[in-house]
Amino acid sequence: MWCSSTASEEEPSESSSSSFSTSLFNFSSGNPRIEETRGLMHLFPDDAPSSLPVGRKPLVCVVGVPNHMTYADFCQFCGSFIHHILEMRIVRMDGMEDQYSVLIRFDDQNSTDSFYKHYSGHRFSSLEVEVCRVLFTLDVQYTGSIEHAQPSNATSTEQPTCPVCLERLDQDTSGILTTICNHSFHCSCISKWADSSCPVCRYCQQQAEKSICFVCQTTENLWICVICGFVGCGRYKGGHAIIHWKETQHCYSLEVETKRVWDYVGDNYVHRLIQSKTDGKLVELNSHCVHADKGCGSCSCEDNAMNETILNSKVEAYFESLLQEVKEETERKISKAVQKACSLKQQKIQAKIDRCNKEKKFLDELNENLVKNEEIWKAKILEIEEKEKKAWKTTDDRVTDLEKQLGDLMLCLEGGKMVEQLPVSNENKDGTVFDISKESSSTIGSELGRKSLTEE
Repeated sequence: MWCSSTASEEEPSESSSSSFSTSLFNFSSGNPRIEETRGLMHLFPDDAPSSLPVGRKPLVCVVGVPNHMTYADFCQFCGSFIHHILEMRIVRMDGMEDQYSVLIRFDDQNSTDSFYKHYSGHRFSSLEVEVCRVLFTLDVQYTGSIEHAQPSNATSTEQPTCPVCLERLDQDTSGILTTICNHSFHCSCISKWADSSCPVCRYCQQQAEKSICFVCQTTENLWICVICGFVGCGRYKGGHAIIHWKETQHCYSLEVETKRVWDYVGDNYVHRLIQSKTDGKLVELNSHCVHADKGCGSCSCEDNAMNETILNSKVEAYFESLLQEVKEETERKISKAVQKACSLKQQKIQAKIDRCNKEKKFLDELNENLVKNEEIWKAKILEIEEKEKKAWKTTDDRVTDLEKQLGDLMLCLEGGKMVEQLPVSNENKDGTVFDISKESSSTIGSELGRKSLTEE
């Protein structure tokens, strides 16, 4: 177990630190609102990381772990050595509000040295800038009374059983992890807890930053505008919250201390009602005790703080689940509508394409038939032109022959007439006159008959 020796913070034990050249670091643990344990750690400096210090023990301290790393993340980070770890304790070093440290006790010195060599200077993850700083620890001393720091048996730092699995917290069978609020669990059980808060008291190691007034920088009686996020002090301080309302007309403002919303127009609180699961009645959410500032004596505010926190977390989870369901339903409807619209549009486009393809096919067939008809008509026109040319040639030839025949006939007729006009006599002074009228007429008639037969 951890060293339980006590010492005064003004007079720390320097005998062991001077002989082994150790450094003293103040640390604290526990929920500051309920209980707090303070102490001193004697750590070996990391001036010479290549050599291991003399007089070391199977106890190391991982200094400077980022607050956003949960207990499960750290258990997963050192998972290869988890079966050699007897106990881990989360503490808060003075001056490191945004980081925490882990005291780790191993089963033997070889495991401790291997853990130091493997993780010293190693980055917590590929996305992290911070590196793991491992220091050997000589001793842990508590400067305050441990019995006084322990609140009660219900939230004791040395619980006999694990709150998760209800098995006994035995270091020999399984490692034990003690959270910043002094609640102990099995390492295998806490490694399944994905939240950064404690499974018992819901105390979160990562504390929110304190808000200040944007105008006067005060930290008391603050109000946050739920419209734009402006932080201003109340009317009993500088009154900058109400001035912001008058300038911007943002009428709703959240009181930081009580988490209630004030309506400047109605001049009252805006209460949020929920339905109780037990009796079905409407109850007020985030109800604030009126005696909290003066000390509550008639009601158990401290006892109801845990129930109020759990109720708030359940209500927030309920409304977040409703919002998530509405978001998913809306996205599903939008996706379905888009898919339906795309399908209808695709069908219309496909029908138009089919109609265009059908028209194109009809026009292609019509064009092909017209081309064929054009070729046929061209051939017929050429044939007709050839026939006409031949007919005209034949006609011309016949006309020429007939003209020749007509000329010959006219010539013969004229010759016959001239012969008939000559005087018929048997005597001539200068020569003999022959009677050839009958012979010549018969000869001309025979030639004309022969030509007509030849032409036919």
